[in-house]
Amino acid sequence: MEVRRGDESVVLSGTKVKTVLAALLLARGRVVPDAQLSRLLWGWNPPITVNAQIYTYISRLRMRLGDSVRIERQLPGYVLDAGHARIDFLEFERLSRLGMEAQEAGDVERAGALLRDALELWRGPALSNVTEFLADSELPRLEEARAVTLENRIAADLERGRHPGLVPELTSLVAEFPMRERMRAQLMKALYQGGRQADALTVYHAGRRFLADEMGVDPGAELTAVYQGVLSGGPAVTPPVRGATTRTAPPSTLPEDVPDFTGRRTELAELRRLLPPSGGRSWHARRFLVTGMPGIGKTAFAVRAANESLDAFPDGQLYVNLTHPDGRPVDPRDALVGMLRSLGEPVGAAGSDLDELVRLYRTRTVGQRVLILLDNAVSELQLSPLLPGAPEPGVLITSQTMLGPVGGVHTRVLGPLGPQESLQMLTASVDPARMAAEPQAARDIARYCAGLPLAIRIAATRLAARPSSSLRRLADRLADPGSRLRELEVRGLSVPRSLEASLSRLDREERGLLLLLPLLGEEVFSVRSAARTLGLATASLESALESLVDQGLLGFAEEPDAPVYRLNSLVRLFAETGRYACEVEQAAA
Repeated sequence: MEVRRGDESVVLSGTKVKTVLAALLLARGRVVPDAQLSRLLWGWNPPITVNAQIYTYISRLRMRLGDSVRIERQLPGYVLDAGHARIDFLEFERLSRLGMEAQEAGDVERAGALLRDALELWRGPALSNVTEFLADSELPRLEEARAVTLENRIAADLERGRHPGLVPELTSLVAEFPMRERMRAQLMKALYQGGRQADALTVYHAGRRFLADEMGVDPGAELTAVYQGVLSGGPAVTPPVRGATTRTAPPSTLPEDVPDFTGRRTELAELRRLLPPSGGRSWHARRFLVTGMPGIGKTAFAVRAANESLDAFPDGQLYVNLTHPDGRPVDPRDALVGMLRSLGEPVGAAGSDLDELVRLYRTRTVGQRVLILLDNAVSELQLSPLLPGAPEPGVLITSQTMLGPVGGVHTRVLGPLGPQESLQMLTASVDPARMAAEPQAARDIARYCAGLPLAIRIAATRLAARPSSSLRRLADRLADPGSRLRELEVRGLSVPRSLEASLSRLDREERGLLLLLPLLGEEVFSVRSAARTLGLATASLESALESLVDQGLLGFAEEPDAPVYRLNSLVRLFAETGRYACEVEQAAA
């Protein structure tokens, strides 16, 4: 039982503290009663101060684990929420399950890789530093899970013809687990496939004698079948003919996940709950639109949500960027051709009929638990042909604009990060020692980024490129409203360019209104106050403001008195710059 934060080990002093943490983790989010904790800590002879001691252990864990892991009191015991932390055994179970599914589907290459990854999470005997009461209760289950996964991995290696390297490993395993007949059968197969028929028979007879002497039973059906196969050269020991049929691995074209992704815990938890298919066939479509202002992190959020749901979509993951680098929308035909090729369909791009491509795409995805990420969608007309017709696939869509009616789509609007989340995101990318040395400057930088993940990433990149520079230097440069946007550009990332691309999509009326909004002098305003200040009719102004909300350039909130709109400070600076440029241009004309 150990805890690590990044590359550093978190000190957990004492066997009993580790026992409490292990018990809470193995409960998988369920309440562990006080009585159960007592038995796992002291057996049937707890001290008189049992409740006080359990509370002390819980307090120590809360202090050592920090705010990212929550341990809550829920009668009659305690429950642990690990947040985004990775629990090795749960990850082992996930990879093992995916490996078994791939094995059942005949994809031994993928099965072997997944099962090997699962086994690499074991770094020694499980629960070796907890009380014997917890070890006696949980260790048999854990060791059995490891042994089954090990057997499945060896089976995949045998199918791939890797018998020479398996003989030493299996010889050791059979000595360690003499009663596991499947391992003994696998050793016999490996020996036989290596031309060692006599040695394979010797292994069988040794196992038969052991079972008779120790248990008084004969070998089971699998071991007996392999014995008969060794004698006759039957299919039980003959490796399958490879190359007769080739099963391609499921497609996986998702972009790289952002390793230091921060925040959005509530939204991610909601998608993790709603996105995976339910048991059985349901006609509830799993389609989710993620929208928000430029630079708000829609793509990073969608990719993280997709990666957190991989085990629910074993048939593959598809990704399509629906906008060209120059801002032009991608033709649905081109998007369909790319996805069909990823699914193994040999389709050509030239002269493809859209209706035929849609028919083939929807036929190919029927019954397939595949996750489709459609990034930077421009309109519902572009999107409609790319939606599968079956309920099994999950669909994640990102778009800056609020799309028109699309069947079955549930919308999630991402707002700016809060001050604490912004600081956490900056901290995740910058040397912690620098952050700790200048905490106020770090908070100022996060505040000037206005909750925009793109701006925070740019600031972190600039700080990383200048390791000897102080945080205060960048904070002071960002403090100047006149230069703040210029400071938020680096290595192809640019807040001004992101906003400029959004501005170019507005019509003349929308653009003119956006350039006027800084005159309000407030970040949050109502329609009435804006109408009074700008001298515009309330009805027409509200319609134009709603259009800016749909374009992702204005926030909206329902207050008790009346709806209010929120103008992000970076959008305000950009609008002020644009208005000044227009005034200069008009004066020159």
